[in-house]
Amino acid sequence: MPETLFQSDIKSLRLRHRGKVRDIYDIDDQHMLIVTTDRLSAFDVVLPDPIPGKGVVLTAMSNFWFSRTRQLIANQLTDVPLEQVLKDPAERQQVEGRAIVVRKLKALPVEAIVRGYLVGSGWKEYKQSGTVCGIKLPAGLKEADKLPEPIFTPSTKAAVGQHDENISFEKAAEILGQDIAGKVKDATLAIYKECAQYALTRGIIIADTKFEFGLDEKGALTLIDEVLTPDSSRFWPADQYQPGANPPSFDKQYVRDWLEASGWNKKAPAPKLPAEVIARTAEKYREALTRLTSAGR
Repeated sequence: MPETLFQSDIKSLRLRHRGKVRDIYDIDDQHMLIVTTDRLSAFDVVLPDPIPGKGVVLTAMSNFWFSRTRQLIANQLTDVPLEQVLKDPAERQQVEGRAIVVRKLKALPVEAIVRGYLVGSGWKEYKQSGTVCGIKLPAGLKEADKLPEPIFTPSTKAAVGQHDENISFEKAAEILGQDIAGKVKDATLAIYKECAQYALTRGIIIADTKFEFGLDEKGALTLIDEVLTPDSSRFWPADQYQPGANPPSFDKQYVRDWLEASGWNKKAPAPKLPAEVIARTAEKYREALTRLTSAGR
């Protein structure tokens, strides 16, 4: 198991941004280094306890999906090796397995969310109004039901400590422009359908997920950030799936459930997690990676 990393400390590069989970460093005009730490955020608050090895799992899983979706859309990855960017062996060792060299792209200010199943905030809204993010759905659906077709439900991107806000496609088009918004929607649905179908062959249902996109210097839409990880998605074991209840999951829902039950007010600072919750979460992340990426299953 790799060493736990709550926060990276790379002196040879300029820190560009420290997000909820990722630390981003400038390399040059064209490239950045993204380090995925073991920090965990829930309800838009970074928790005080890291999940050991989580950043390595997320990096491996994102790289797997980037590779699988290359035929659908270009992505941020480069073939620049870490050794070329971090000459100091100690710095390299600190982020080995959790750092990638990516192209600098213009990130779009909208998160691309796709929902294939009725769960979470979507289920809460549906019970009240028969809609999810304002999209009318058939009557009589149960919690965790598969939707007739996946739906695109974009949101704004919030700063650390702020909450993302669901927006309509029309609002996304106002922000991005009609052409780019349409391309984001089409790409989101295409990637989700392709990857959800594959995941099912590995015994995992991808109930919903979030993608992020950027534009390259020619204005071409490009997949960035992370892809179909337990942090950005809701993964369910297919053999335990039953409509009418929220299935157990391979993602941070386990932590969210504990936090909900703890009585925490969902404002910083977050409470410390019990050792068993940390260990169980780390185990679920590793299991999701193994199921999805191991050959011969």
